[in-house]
Amino acid sequence: MHNHSTAAADGPVPAADNDVEAWLQPIPESQRTRKVSGQFWIWAGANLAPINWVLGALGIHLGLGFADTVTVLVLGNLIGMLLFGCFVLLGQKTGATGMVLARAAFGRRGNYLPASIQALLVIGWCAVNTWIILDLVMALFGTLGWVDPTAHNYGWKIGVATTIMAAQVAIAWFGYKAIAAFEKWTVPPTIIILAVMSAVAWFGMKINWSYAGPAGNILEGSERIAAMSAVMTAIGIGWGITWFTYAADYSRFVSTEVPKRKVYLASVLGQFIPVVWLGILGASLATNSGEIDPGKLIVQNFGVMALPVLLMVLHGPIATNILNIYTFSVATQALDITISRRKLNLFVGVFSLAAVVFFIFQEDFASVLDAWLIGLVAWVAAWGGVMLVHYFWIEKRWPADGGRLFDSVGTRRLPGINWAGVVSLLVGIFATWLFMYGLIPVMQGPIAVALGGWDLSWLAGGLSSAACYAVLGPRVHRRFLADAGSQPVPAAVQETVALPSTTTAAL
Repeated sequence: MHNHSTAAADGPVPAADNDVEAWLQPIPESQRTRKVSGQFWIWAGANLAPINWVLGALGIHLGLGFADTVTVLVLGNLIGMLLFGCFVLLGQKTGATGMVLARAAFGRRGNYLPASIQALLVIGWCAVNTWIILDLVMALFGTLGWVDPTAHNYGWKIGVATTIMAAQVAIAWFGYKAIAAFEKWTVPPTIIILAVMSAVAWFGMKINWSYAGPAGNILEGSERIAAMSAVMTAIGIGWGITWFTYAADYSRFVSTEVPKRKVYLASVLGQFIPVVWLGILGASLATNSGEIDPGKLIVQNFGVMALPVLLMVLHGPIATNILNIYTFSVATQALDITISRRKLNLFVGVFSLAAVVFFIFQEDFASVLDAWLIGLVAWVAAWGGVMLVHYFWIEKRWPADGGRLFDSVGTRRLPGINWAGVVSLLVGIFATWLFMYGLIPVMQGPIAVALGGWDLSWLAGGLSSAACYAVLGPRVHRRFLADAGSQPVPAAVQETVALPSTTTAAL
């Protein structure tokens, strides 16, 4: 079988439509943009989604007061998004996707592990986000009298899900430029509608700003800290962490001539502002009813006004899922699977639709959502710890040629399996589980239980993997530096800007 990753290392793979994104290869400078606004719109659009209302409401649902929920949202996302910006810069500098960048830390074949996890998880994210759309659509149809909102409406939901998934696949089909254009033209009007919605909610409704928890059952002391730590993992820093693996997939299209500070700020603010804004909106609405179901949360609070609001917020999950679909395709190609990106887009649509059906039949959505998000943190925090150490410490001290990331399997410039990275990842995941306190028993680690429910999983996982790789990683890296100059840099890599030793030093 012809290996397209090998061909990409020797030069761009010819595509009938000259699609530079068809196969994994460094994005050449001639194909990059000098506008940073696209990064802001992409990340803002991905987070202007109803799921973030649910995340804010989840804090209230789990027993926290409004002030505690907002504190977790702001501080947690501030930390998570600031780290997210570091991965954005790596994509801009190298022109490589997140899972191609990971080859240096986990090995040319060892990277199959994180790439496989990423590909599977984005299918689940597509399902979660599409389920949110279905709930909103059914609430809208119920307001219009088209369906009985109290019924299951399984047939309606599956039919609508199929239609929406087709639209998402169609946008992602055309690649980065189509995604950026979609966000550019749809995010601004969505922001205007949500601004009006927020004004109506905060100034025209009886929001209980001093809400401290369920009447007669206000959390105090250790229980309060435990609940805040759990929400911090699920919707605070955990939310920012989940985007680490996506960041480089889109920033690789930004020219290296664009100042890093501008790219960093545009991406971080694009993430932070909508997540915190919508999280606070969801939490404030939930102080009235404690409701977490997104459709009911809107209809119960906005009534007739739910019509334009529901129509507009359909944009959010679609904007998120086109990133999931695109990232699935490039993560799958990082497994050296020789299928073009567009064909993979079709595959993920089918798989995600199957997952949507699974979520449709789940009754306790809060438990499923919380377990899902915490499960994501279990691996992304550990992955992020390894990657940050590799690119911002190891390669900064012993610079390596970034072109080796695109070498074919068997290259002497990368380890086949970088056991330092793989072991560090597994150590981090295990440490994450030890300190995890999820809603289901299997996700309640012994240390978290011993601490009375304190969830420090993201911190334990990230620090453990980082510390382990800081000890084991340098030796492996230096060993392969000896071969770094023994093989010519591929023509495709030479066409990109400044990949060599300045890659991490400039960061």
